[in-house]
Amino acid sequence: MSSTGLVFDVQRFSLHDGPGIRTTVFLKGCPLACSWCHNPEGMSAAAEILVTPDRCIGCRACVEVCPHGLPSGIAGGWAAPRELCEACGLCAEACPTGARRLIGREMSVEEVVDEVLRDRVFYENSGGGVTFSGGEPLRQAEFVLACLAAVKQHGVHTAIDTCGLVNTDDLLAAAKVADLFLYDIKHVDDVVHREWAGASNARILANLEALAREHEAIWVRVPIIPGVNDDDVNMRRTADLVAALPGVQRVSLLPYHELGADKRNRVGMQTTAFNRVSPSPDRMRDLAAMFENAGLLATIGG
Repeated sequence: MSSTGLVFDVQRFSLHDGPGIRTTVFLKGCPLACSWCHNPEGMSAAAEILVTPDRCIGCRACVEVCPHGLPSGIAGGWAAPRELCEACGLCAEACPTGARRLIGREMSVEEVVDEVLRDRVFYENSGGGVTFSGGEPLRQAEFVLACLAAVKQHGVHTAIDTCGLVNTDDLLAAAKVADLFLYDIKHVDDVVHREWAGASNARILANLEALAREHEAIWVRVPIIPGVNDDDVNMRRTADLVAALPGVQRVSLLPYHELGADKRNRVGMQTTAFNRVSPSPDRMRDLAAMFENAGLLATIGG
């Protein structure tokens, strides 16, 4: 099994990635390209540089250390040719204000376990634990499986947050170790899913059915994206699909927010602007009632 993985963040004291107080380990690489993604720095499977323009003081320290002499440090932004950047991290090390940050570092299983165990007392008191997220954590399945096994030896509750577009064997192997799955459903219509998420949902839905037959602790998570998947027809189809599956304990409805838009620019992604207004509290309550009427426990957020 792989002894190292590419991690782009470790978030402590997380309250939205499973029960209790948790540590969330975010891994690089995702097979989807959701237009609304709030973690766009997790899409690429490679390390990359994230810039924060308002921190840049124009000192040119980054330009001086860059092997290619890229002028991308000026005003903190990206300049052509962006594709020459190798994410070596020298500019981030040289930046005196933190305007440039390397996203993605190799971590060993032992380093992840040490990081997770720092807050073990909080897990024990709150019923929390560790969640592996991303990106898509099972894109680095060998590493995640090794981390799960190592953490379980210390009695820590484990969860995997997955988009479902993964190798079925990897998913079912993780099902033998992980205590909980957070499983995303973006849209039940394949054509619409391809349009907005960049890939078919056929394997995602098939994997969910396979997982539900093998695992009894699944929280389905549905991001509510106005104008994409929040219509009554899709929501009812989603509720009916999930209600027919064993193993699903609850459905979490996650209202859209705009936090990912700024980060797309900061990692130099050339993407079409995605502008939506967050769904109203009344609409979220109506949707929750729709899932509850299908016999499901539905929560808003988390």
